Amino acid sequence: MSIDSVFSHVAWQKFEVGMLNYPLGSDFYPHGEVARSFGVLRDGNPIPGISERAVFVIDKEGIIRFSKVYELGEVPENEDVFEVLRELAKASAIS
Repeated sequence: MSIDSVFSHVAWQKFEVGMLNYPLGSDFYPHGEVARSFGVLRDGNPIPGISERAVFVIDKEGIIRFSKVYELGEVPENEDVFEVLRELAKASAIS
């Protein structure tokens, strides 16, 4: 999810990364409401009005199982998230 519009998501996919096989959420209106509720919307400098680069994994019960905020230029380490997802899948298979 990002604070960008749906139109921005489509353009980003078409011209930058290729079309994705999953939906992207838009937190465009009201601007940044979800980002603000997760504490990652920038109110001050530098670059107010954008969200921090952050990853959250939320389970089916709505519990945050992983969260990490990254520097804007940093690419998140996928393996961190994959490990949490594997653990959630195991727990789901057991119950």
